[in-house]
Amino acid sequence: MDDVSSKNPTRYRTGLDVRRSVLGDPHVDRAEDAATDFDRPFQHLITEAAWGTVWARPGWSKRERSIVTLALLAALGHDEEVAMHVRATANTGASRDDICEAFLHVAIYAGVPAANRAFRIAKEVFAQMDGAENAHA
Repeated sequence: MDDVSSKNPTRYRTGLDVRRSVLGDPHVDRAEDAATDFDRPFQHLITEAAWGTVWARPGWSKRERSIVTLALLAALGHDEEVAMHVRATANTGASRDDICEAFLHVAIYAGVPAANRAFRIAKEVFAQMDGAENAHA
């Protein structure tokens, strides 16, 4: 299969750096290690387009992009992605208060069930994150 990253290696490299800074090296390493010939073009696409183009743009901080991303993912019901991006707030600077505010917007503009599910997911992720912090203390 065609290596999508070869189309714009600079944007891909930028995307990889941004993706690692937001999601963390372990997550990105797992995604890259799990890629096969079948889905490797998709991994390159999201790294270049989402991370190397949108997340790398000037104007918004990682914190602001994180908040908007969480609201959109929650509104669309993408539960696994909500959990992943809640974990990523440890790297983006979005606070738990920020997440709460984003999900309150989801409740009004996308529906209470979507926000209820997002709050539940975030609470589960926070419990995991807090448990990991306490285990290292």
